[in-house]
Amino acid sequence: MKDASHPFFRPLWRRVALVAVCAAWTVVELVVGDPTWAVMTGAIGAYAAWTFLIAYKPATETAEAPRDPPAG
Repeated sequence: MKDASHPFFRPLWRRVALVAVCAAWTVVELVVGDPTWAVMTGAIGAYAAWTFLIAYKPATETAEAPRDPPAG
């Protein structure tokens, strides 16, 4: 994902929840005994942690409100 600054990901709890779900699914796969899926979901979780928690930079509001044209 190139742009993690989508408005959906702005609240911290959503980003943490996404990483937590990936981590929980990794544990489920390890308990079930499927190391292939555990590695894949673990890699997705690690990438999500990097993208959404460590390197996340929220989009700045740079758009200004339109100004009225000068009266003339």
